[in-house]
Amino acid sequence: MRFLHVKDAEHIENYRVRLEFNDGTHGIVDLSDSLDGPVFEPLKNLDYFKRFRLEGHTLAWENGADFAPEYLKSKSECLRA
Repeated sequence: MRFLHVKDAEHIENYRVRLEFNDGTHGIVDLSDSLDGPVFEPLKNLDYFKRFRLEGHTLAWENGADFAPEYLKSKSECLRA
């Protein structure tokens, strides 16, 4: 069994990101309602949110915030293989 990871990510608008996963699926995730807690507080600033990068097979920010790929996939809309 392969572990799920994010292969590619692109900011679309607001807190929405287009994602491609290593299992061949892709979709759009809206993280606007997932920014609770101290580590996610800086991400509420949209300019900061847009500065994510792929690190450790998922979206990550320089302050250490990240989301598990499984969480991102579960929140994604329009998943297609």
